[in-house]
Amino acid sequence: MTMLFLGFSAGVPILLIFSTLGLWLNEAGLAKSTITYFSWAALGYSFKFVWAPLVDRLPLPFLTKIFGRRRAWMLVSQFAIIGAILLMSSVDPKASVDNLTMMAYGAVLLGFSSATQDIVIDAYRIESADKNMQSMLSATYIAGYRIGMLVAGAGGLFIASYLGSTKALYSFDAWSGTYMVMAGVMLIGVATTLIIKEPQSERIETEYLTRDYARFFLLFLSIVAAFILTFNATADLVNTAKKFLTETYSNKHLAGFLVGTARMMAALVGAYIAARVLITLNIVNRSMVNNTYVEPIKDFFDRYGMNVAILLLAVIGLYRVSDIVLGVVANIFYQDIGFTKVEIATVSKTFGLFMTIAGGFLGGLMAIRVGVFKVLFLGALLSALTNLLFVVLANVGHDIIWLYVTIAMDNLSAGLAGAAFIAFLSSLTNIQFTAVQYAVFSSLMTLLPKIFGGYSGTLVEQFGYGEFFVITTLIGIPVLWLVYKVKPYID
Repeated sequence: MTMLFLGFSAGVPILLIFSTLGLWLNEAGLAKSTITYFSWAALGYSFKFVWAPLVDRLPLPFLTKIFGRRRAWMLVSQFAIIGAILLMSSVDPKASVDNLTMMAYGAVLLGFSSATQDIVIDAYRIESADKNMQSMLSATYIAGYRIGMLVAGAGGLFIASYLGSTKALYSFDAWSGTYMVMAGVMLIGVATTLIIKEPQSERIETEYLTRDYARFFLLFLSIVAAFILTFNATADLVNTAKKFLTETYSNKHLAGFLVGTARMMAALVGAYIAARVLITLNIVNRSMVNNTYVEPIKDFFDRYGMNVAILLLAVIGLYRVSDIVLGVVANIFYQDIGFTKVEIATVSKTFGLFMTIAGGFLGGLMAIRVGVFKVLFLGALLSALTNLLFVVLANVGHDIIWLYVTIAMDNLSAGLAGAAFIAFLSSLTNIQFTAVQYAVFSSLMTLLPKIFGGYSGTLVEQFGYGEFFVITTLIGIPVLWLVYKVKPYID
């Protein structure tokens, strides 16, 4: 029951960055390429390994003593989520560029705080039960997660529609009211955190002085500041390079992808250099950095060896690429071929929820009976193949029967794959480094898919929906080979 409600709390924010926000921006008249760029606001999920050690090690004044390490961070992250949602509810993205920028800041804050909540919940789940129970805990967590997504997805669309916003007649007040309701819904997560008990951890704790924790926090702030400064400092260079590559290859979309990726890598290098400088100057306790950042990574590579570890990381990084890249534009696609928000909410969100929950429990039971590998492979296969149903839907158009068929198969396979994949990630985690290792795994799981997902709107504009869905199917094929290669190390 605890994982059901914590899963609900984790599931509410994600669609307020993705599909629900996408429909809001679509009704506000923004271009699809701009809308899907907003999915990058959720990159906090993919970089949460950077501050996972902070969440894992840093005690919060007063709160940690009262609630315990995990529950204290849960409360802080949940109130930050509520604040971010309220910020987004106060801004009309159609009014001005400044408003759109403020909306982006709110979305980034929501992604950051939601990812922080995920770090704590994942650690809580792994520390609360043995490995043989992780499959069923994962299934229950997914059920709660999907119910949260239902409330934020279908519930959000129903509320916005009821309050009077449509694609033809946009209403900011309707969407603002919707997001205010979602902020209130997050109080369910707060209540859960207040009721549950702190898990009993068997890991060995190392105590540090207050100044060590303060310096460790300084390290985190320096990494973030260096990333932002490097990213902003390269703006003029990026524009020049993008113009040059566009002229060279006669393809502005390819140029944008290459330059954007290079800019992201440069910002990461800048953050790494800042961290190394602070460590070299002994501004940060080296022993603390080693215990929190280095040891969890070293432990993983020591247990599996370099070759196997890289193979496992490749599976983690690419397993959900087909699913996430398509999901960024799914709601926009439904709306563009004629489905109303009520139809999308009823079929995609409500009916789809039950299919996902069914798939999750089916995947959990199958993982226990036949092993994680078979379910993991089946999930990867079905996730790729079901994307072809979207090609059919794109051709038949506004057909409610085909929408039901597509959603049923897509969500059933997603639920099945998700339960097995979470159990797989949990099995790779050492209880001594729960929060950090799982954060690294789950960050890598979404990093590449979300980077590619940010360009999904651009691909749709260039190729059309049918060709885009075929592309998402093809990029899922190499994943099958990777999953097969790691078979000896799963079961």
